[in-house]
Amino acid sequence: MTFATAFDLAPVPDALDGAIRQAIDAKTKPPGSLGEVEALAAQIARIQGTLTPRLRRCRLTLFAGDHGIAHEGVSAYPQAVTRQMVANFLAGGAAANALARANVVELRVVDAGVAGKSMDTPGLISRRIAPGTCNFAIEPAMSAGQCDAALRAGEELGADAEDGVDAAAFGEMGIANTSSATLVAHKLTGAPLDVLTGRGTGLDDAGLAHKGRVLVRAAARTSDRLDPHDALREYGGFEVAMMAGAMIGAARARAVVIVDGFIASVAALAAVRLAPALRDYLVFAHRSAEPGHAVVLDALGARAILDLGMRLGEGTGALLAWPILRCAAAMLSEMASFESAGVSGRNR
Repeated sequence: MTFATAFDLAPVPDALDGAIRQAIDAKTKPPGSLGEVEALAAQIARIQGTLTPRLRRCRLTLFAGDHGIAHEGVSAYPQAVTRQMVANFLAGGAAANALARANVVELRVVDAGVAGKSMDTPGLISRRIAPGTCNFAIEPAMSAGQCDAALRAGEELGADAEDGVDAAAFGEMGIANTSSATLVAHKLTGAPLDVLTGRGTGLDDAGLAHKGRVLVRAAARTSDRLDPHDALREYGGFEVAMMAGAMIGAARARAVVIVDGFIASVAALAAVRLAPALRDYLVFAHRSAEPGHAVVLDALGARAILDLGMRLGEGTGALLAWPILRCAAAMLSEMASFESAGVSGRNR
């Protein structure tokens, strides 16, 4: 059975849609005056199947993996930084750690396929597929079996949202993974590479031009458009594929799935192509400064909550969006109605 059929996912129920809309409009405010907060509240209520949604507990899972394409010089940082940043996450010193602490969000780190030897480090979850992908400029990034294994491992990790997690956020770490995400997005959307390709970790003009030439060469290996499984197999990273599977698993557990920036959104696009019902479980945290992110958001019909010029990854945008989501749920659950507050409603 292929993953296109294995990822069956029940749609978000719509039986309460009318009641949710009435409940929001009955709150002590002019209709629509809370803008996108109202839309977020309605989405959370639909996912949870209640008129009194609650968001109490969020978990951020960071997937780390390395990419063979890094050997083509497409990143401003050496590949060793992936392993070093995993240690930084585990020590609590990264931006994601600081924001997670500030917002009382659990954080866990997964080795999806970091280059080098296995890391026997306390607190690290190992789901290693291999020590990094192959160089997709000359061959597929991974085998079909490796891609399936990454998706399956992610699905299992996402499904543990059943242990009481209301919202599941996912982030990534992997030097050269903007190159990977760019090509997956290119093969899934058909958007031109020059529109999708950005500076990643901070390439200068010469570095950006070199990255563009490498990606054009890599893209020429395969057909113009690929299905999601083949796009991930040819150009994805283990952490990208694992994140895609995790989003589906979390949605199956009826968690609100918070999508971070460019790379996470590319994983979400692949996941939605594998399980179309996933789309209604996704909220999009922020619009990245990476140029390809706008294209991917458009392909998903998505509007991001925040636009702060960020391009770090690590789930940092998802962490910043979490308090807004909690406020949206609280608005619907705790705000008085005109009737309960004894406030005169709108003139007819």
